[in-house]
Amino acid sequence: MAIMNISNYNYGTPYGAGYPAPAETGKTVRNPGETTEISPGRKSSPAECETCKNRKYQDGSDEMVSFKSAAHISPQASASRVRAHEQEHVNNAYTKAAKGGGKVLSASVSLKTAICPECGSSYVAGGTTATRIKYPNEDNPYTKNRKSADAASLIGQNLDMAV
Repeated sequence: MAIMNISNYNYGTPYGAGYPAPAETGKTVRNPGETTEISPGRKSSPAECETCKNRKYQDGSDEMVSFKSAAHISPQASASRVRAHEQEHVNNAYTKAAKGGGKVLSASVSLKTAICPECGSSYVAGGTTATRIKYPNEDNPYTKNRKSADAASLIGQNLDMAV
């Protein structure tokens, strides 16, 4: 396991201290603000990574939220942008519950992280929002059938006999 000395890096500049800028090495900078150091076992540095430059995010739900069409997010901004997007889904759940007279029982957001196979940078790859809404007087046929099936299975389970 290699131990990296963090004090060797200068976070105030786009390139690590002691590492040449891409102009000096003749390489193309695709992701400004990233280091030009190539990690062991990787094809490129984060500054030169074509995969990170072309990564796009798109929402697959049927709700009106951001990212309905594919859009690029930088790896540095991916966490906050995906979190904000998932919050839109939570807000939609509260709006839907309020319109139908329901109550949001739970709303949870989970973010998925990944590592870029080309440069090794970590980024938020996507997210999932799960909500549970309870509506009063659920009179749909599925609920009625479930309740009658539950009642039929409970009949006779408690038996009190006197001898």
